[in-house]
Amino acid sequence: MLEMLTVALASLLAGFVDAIVGGGGLVLVPALFSTFPQAAPATLFGTNKGAAIWGTAWATHQYARRVTLPWGALAPAALAALLGSFSGAWLVTLVSAGGLRKALPLILLAVLLYTLAKKDLGREHAPRHSGRTQALLATTVGLVIGFYDGFFGPGTGSFFVFLFVRLLGFDFLHASASAKLLNTATNAAALVLFAAKGHVWWHLAAVMAVANVAGSLLGTRMALARGAGFVRGMFIAVVSLLILKTGWDAFLR
Repeated sequence: MLEMLTVALASLLAGFVDAIVGGGGLVLVPALFSTFPQAAPATLFGTNKGAAIWGTAWATHQYARRVTLPWGALAPAALAALLGSFSGAWLVTLVSAGGLRKALPLILLAVLLYTLAKKDLGREHAPRHSGRTQALLATTVGLVIGFYDGFFGPGTGSFFVFLFVRLLGFDFLHASASAKLLNTATNAAALVLFAAKGHVWWHLAAVMAVANVAGSLLGTRMALARGAGFVRGMFIAVVSLLILKTGWDAFLR
């Protein structure tokens, strides 16, 4: 009972953070590993996806009611993200992700420094493209980052947000809203794969999903109420934590 309460609270916090800017896995995955140290990693990852997908889907629904999203560009991008995630998950069964593990903290550091240097980046919503060009760019982002999510994973939401801001000219609020849809697609792809292999504790995932949706509701409301500047600040905080976490895993563990 105590174990379920622990991971439910972690799922609540993860849903809150993830709804604002992504990065909920920073909270929930370590909580699962520390609570169930004897469990197979694949089972814990699968159970995490079984909970997280509901939070991201709910956040997408909430943002869509309050933020105007370019569905013509995001629908094919979400499909590309799903296909990319499947492809990445398949490839990781054949090759090692060790090189990417060491490169990731450096890539995230570059993203952070660029965001800090560009003080106005993502503060104003001024899309640079429309129509087919916007759809093509969004689909490319979905395919590439979706593949990354299936192959490795950490920081997926942050990469989606950053690229929507940098390439498409979205502010951080619209970028985060758009990222939620694509992240839901990549989570769905991963969940199908884990479930097919029997790597989901559904009884635990169900409880965590309820907590994750509750956290997602709180996070979405706060992001909508406080706007792009608040989401930018959360983005900087989450990416900073990701740098520390991935750097520790790659070079010190």
